[in-house]
Formats: sequence, structure tokens, C-alpha cells
Amino acid sequence: MSEVRRVRLTVAYHGAQFRGSAANPGVPTVMGDLAMAIAMIVRQPIELTAAGRTDAGVHAWGQIVSGDLPAGTDLADLARRVNKLCAPGIAVRAAEWAESPEFNARFSATSRSYRYHVWNDPAPNPLAADTVWHVPKPLAVEAMRAGAASLVGEHDFGAFCRRPDGDVSLVRILYEFDVRTDASPMVVFHVRGSAFCHQQVRSMVGTLVDVGLGRIAADSIDAIIASGDRQRAGQVAPPSGLVLWEVGYDGTRWDASL
Repeated sequence: MSEVRRVRLTVAYHGAQFRGSAANPGVPTVMGDLAMAIAMIVRQPIELTAAGRTDAGVHAWGQIVSGDLPAGTDLADLARRVNKLCAPGIAVRAAEWAESPEFNARFSATSRSYRYHVWNDPAPNPLAADTVWHVPKPLAVEAMRAGAASLVGEHDFGAFCRRPDGDVSLVRILYEFDVRTDASPMVVFHVRGSAFCHQQVRSMVGTLVDVGLGRIAADSIDAIIASGDRQRAGQVAPPSGLVLWEVGYDGTRWDASL
């Protein structure tokens, strides 16, 4: 077998056409399609690891993927060929050799950032229908910002997670959680944390939207966290508005700017 080197890929994808990111035989997935395309190019099977697992319908702009490729692979050519094979649903935005063979996209990551887009207008936006959550009633943005501030820090986020089987800790650290609007109908939630449990971001956004609609009081977020009760939190936001935006390693964040 030829010598191999660890590669790091920055990958974007439109999640609407996939049944999630993780490989799943028999259905289209991001990692399944990406691995198949790379294997065709390097002419050998390839195993890939993603920094974050995303559900069906969730998108990514700065997903990081690692794996071992033949050491002589031309990475620029690889990216061009993968993008032709996987267009328009998947794009390799950058391809580079990892600094260490121990680099692992998932286990080396120290933070993950997501953005969630809400189209807050009585009329839907047909041009963005599968990348936003349409909320027609006006949202109280300042109330949502106050609620988001309560979520920052180290907490047991059991009230916002789909609880896994077994005795698994749901303690996570949120470094920042902002709610931004530029006076347009688009409201964007920015959240960065150490890691996230299943449906956590969508549950937090859904709860904050309920705050913005006056269904939940902003000052009740602390009590919801303390309860650990999923029934006390708000709705789960649909997957369409969620984007894995960037991944950080050793305190840095790979550039995921548009």
C-alpha cells in the first residue's frame, strides 16, 4: 500500500437533498457521497471523519473533514474533481494536508459554531424556502437576546437535547449566543460552543423564538435549564434554517467567511 498522509477538507453542503451527513448505506448522505467521489479519484477506499454530525436537511458552510489519502495526491486537483462530481449539493472549499497525522476532524475540535436563519415576515421568501424557517408573526428581538444570554456558560443542557440512551453527560459550554438582525426580515442566531448534543441548537432556537412570540418569558430560561425537563423548553426549530458554520481547533477558528 502506498504511503498516506492525513488531509483536512473544508466542506460546504446543501442539506435538503441528503438524509443527514453520516454515511448510511442505501440513502444519500453527505459523507457517503463525498467518500465515494474521493475513492473514485484516488482509486482506493477512503474513510472520512467529520467534525460534526448534522441531521437531514441541515446545511454546512465550514464542516471540517479528515481522512488519509495517498501522499502524492494533488489536493487542488482533488478538490476540483470532487466539486465536479458532487455539484451542486457538496463543495470542497479548501483542501490541505494536516500538520499532524494525529489530526482528527471530530476529536481534535475545540469548538463548533452554528448559524440559524429565520425569515420573519408575513410573506414567505420562496428564494430561501429550504434554507430558512419562516416565522410570519413579529419577533421581539431584544427579548430573544436576553434569553440567549442566559444560555451562555457551562450547563447541563438536558432540557434542550434529545436524550440519548444510557448515562451520558449533557453538560456543554456555550461561549457565545447572539441574535442579529440588520433591520431586514432575516433574523440570524449565532451560537458557538465546545460541542452540542442532538437537537440542542434547534431546541434552543425554537425556545428563543417562543420567547420572541411571547409564549415563554425571557427570564424563565434559567429555570428551564435547571429543570433538565425537555417538556419545559420550547419547540424544536425545523432543520432547514440550520448551518454548521465553522469549527475551531486549539482556540482558533478556520475562516468560514462568505
